[in-house]
Amino acid sequence: MDDLTLRAMNLVEEAQAGAAARVLAVAEAALRDPTGEIPDGPAAMHFARVVALTRLGDLPAAIAAAGLMLTAADREGSAGWRSCALSLRATRRLRLGDQDIVEYDIEAVLRDLVSAETALLADEPDPVIRGNAHTGIAIGYAQLRLYELAVPQFQAAYEAACRASYPDNGNRAMWLCNLAELNLIWALELYQIGQVAEAEKLTTVAEEYAVRAAAEASGPRAQVWRLSALLYAACSRADRQDPAGAAADIPRYIALLKAYGLKEQHQELLLCRPFHAVALRRSGRPDEALRVIQDAVASLAPDTDWLISAALHRTHAVLLVANDSSDAVPGLTYGDALAELLWRQRQRWLHTAMTMQSYDVLRWQHEQAERAARTDPLTGVANRRGLDTFLRTLAASGAAAEQPVAVLTVDIDRFKHINDSLGHATGDEVLRAVAQLLTSNVRTGDLVARLGGDEFVAILPGADTVAATEVAQRMVHAIAGLTAWPVKASVGVASGRAYSLEEALTHSDSAMYAAKRAGGNRASATA
Repeated sequence: MDDLTLRAMNLVEEAQAGAAARVLAVAEAALRDPTGEIPDGPAAMHFARVVALTRLGDLPAAIAAAGLMLTAADREGSAGWRSCALSLRATRRLRLGDQDIVEYDIEAVLRDLVSAETALLADEPDPVIRGNAHTGIAIGYAQLRLYELAVPQFQAAYEAACRASYPDNGNRAMWLCNLAELNLIWALELYQIGQVAEAEKLTTVAEEYAVRAAAEASGPRAQVWRLSALLYAACSRADRQDPAGAAADIPRYIALLKAYGLKEQHQELLLCRPFHAVALRRSGRPDEALRVIQDAVASLAPDTDWLISAALHRTHAVLLVANDSSDAVPGLTYGDALAELLWRQRQRWLHTAMTMQSYDVLRWQHEQAERAARTDPLTGVANRRGLDTFLRTLAASGAAAEQPVAVLTVDIDRFKHINDSLGHATGDEVLRAVAQLLTSNVRTGDLVARLGGDEFVAILPGADTVAATEVAQRMVHAIAGLTAWPVKASVGVASGRAYSLEEALTHSDSAMYAAKRAGGNRASATA
């Protein structure tokens, strides 16, 4: 994790801890630092800004900020930050739709989540960014009750946290707790539609994750994660092998978590109340079970997750019916019918998301194949086919085709001697290093291509010969500055119109040979 990412992650933690206004000011100052404009700042700081705006309750601004983050991520070529931006926008859109039906757009939310997932098919080397990206997708899918899609994302986040370079901040236990919690919520929904056997399979899985989380808890909040994990493990036993033990353990762990500041209305604690009531009833304590669930229902806040609220009310109705209260039967029947309808809605969303995923993966694979066909496999820059495609696009660009375009031809001096004296493996390393330097010395929208051997070309749309010569001189100095090998280069410069660049390519090639005849390690431009 680089310093910028670390700083952004610290700001996110501050915002979540209640300092959102200060974090917004710090993030916006950092975003303005490069050019004075917020959109031009780094994706990492856009991430902190989105979180701060969300914590301040300005969801429209947070959605717009996620869009700026997406642009910054693409500018930086970061798959991880691109994924984070898309999932942030999706979850903020979902939340805004909950507040205002006019803003409700489930297809747009699913499209962003699927695109965020597809973005991670490309490599993201930073495990912290990758972990946050997977978590963002998992949260979005979980909010839509697409459990089958959320689980592998939380698993991937956990695996990212297992890398040796990942800081020991307790995230491994957090993601295992998330997996335990998700399986418990999934089980509650299955109970509501009468799929008891499937629900019990999920509580078994939840217990396995919870036991692992308790064992792996670390970092500054290790004890909180350990208690949460033990609470989830106790809930997982309520409907299976140990209702009496669960009935004793659940209130004990809830009391310990309250000592760390969790309130009765906290989702984590409310989620456990139906399991507590079930454990009490199965232990032969029906009156206590009814009292626990009645207290939980009474403590529900208006913003409680509707699925947990429904599970509490349903458990209450089931216990009333078990106590021979016929008044609860109509409500239970209606609730179960509604739960069945909501489950079918969930299934439709799942089908839509999985169809989108299949299409997106195929599109990505096609784009990768196209990109590979236009890319030099050794250096990663464009090959001759990629150059030809770029030139055709320029020539067909209407009025832009009349604008000047500079052409730089680059040839490594005495490259054959490097190959002969140091070996072809070293020669390949030199080619890769030169390609990287050339790419770093041109602008976004310019093109660097390898024509073959040790010859490269750079195309600079909109640049004249004077500006291009300055770029060429920077390239010469940068290549000569490679300390690992004695490398020099000659660069030829020419310019022309986009519709007739073949002539400019010929002139830049001639200028490159003029630079070589003059001793190399220099740039030469056509008159």
